[in-house]
Amino acid sequence: MPELNNLLLYGLLSIAVLSVIAYFFQEKFIFKPEKLKQDFEFKYDTPFKELFFDVEPGVKINGLHFYRAKPSGLIFYLHGNTRSIKGWAKYAQDFYRYNYDVVLVDYRGFGKSTGKRSEKELISDLQFVYNKLCSQCGEQHLIVYGRSIGSGFAAKIASGNDPRYLILDAPYYNFQKVAERFLPFLPVRYVLRYQLRTDKWIREVKCHTYIIHGTKDWLIPIRHSENLQKLNPGKITLIRIHGGGHNNLPSFPEYHNFIRDILKE
Repeated sequence: MPELNNLLLYGLLSIAVLSVIAYFFQEKFIFKPEKLKQDFEFKYDTPFKELFFDVEPGVKINGLHFYRAKPSGLIFYLHGNTRSIKGWAKYAQDFYRYNYDVVLVDYRGFGKSTGKRSEKELISDLQFVYNKLCSQCGEQHLIVYGRSIGSGFAAKIASGNDPRYLILDAPYYNFQKVAERFLPFLPVRYVLRYQLRTDKWIREVKCHTYIIHGTKDWLIPIRHSENLQKLNPGKITLIRIHGGGHNNLPSFPEYHNFIRDILKE
């Protein structure tokens, strides 16, 4: 019996230590940024402008604006948890080809963007950028696109505003569900500092929402999107890319066909 008690105590202490580590070092696991020097020069064949948004003293958000002469609208693209807009910019072509401007921004600590990250600050930054874009092109012409971790931020921005459409690419029901899948032995609810409540925010989105998800996505299984659709089936269209994983949807012709159909509506 003493041995069992010792084993139980050891287990509880191990969970406590891992919980502390997860709480203070989760940024290292959630975000995998690529940092760029401030004098780094972006080079693309498609016409573009580099943007800087001074959101508060000491914090600036870097972005790229791929532009058309007479665009049909503007895509505000919120990327995943890795790299920087230097790498994500290649996906601008998926929308640019249909006569849409595309604006991508880097989160704090990514690329040339500066500032300390938190869920609250990241959402505030994106709302700041959204307001600037609305003043330039008109909210009725703006589509918010969120990819992977960016899908939660996109849902939040769309919930408090009135864009033309919201498009979510491989979204999660909420970030806690993702963390619990990989850390089932930890009290994730109390440890996780990024909740990203897509399930809460999507209920408040007034525009139509399109969700695109691969049926073989192992990182964020398609059931996340299926459960999101159930929250508001009349305003959410779920598009399944059969055989698609988490990072390869643009390699499927169906993905591009669906994007074309959405943008040309």
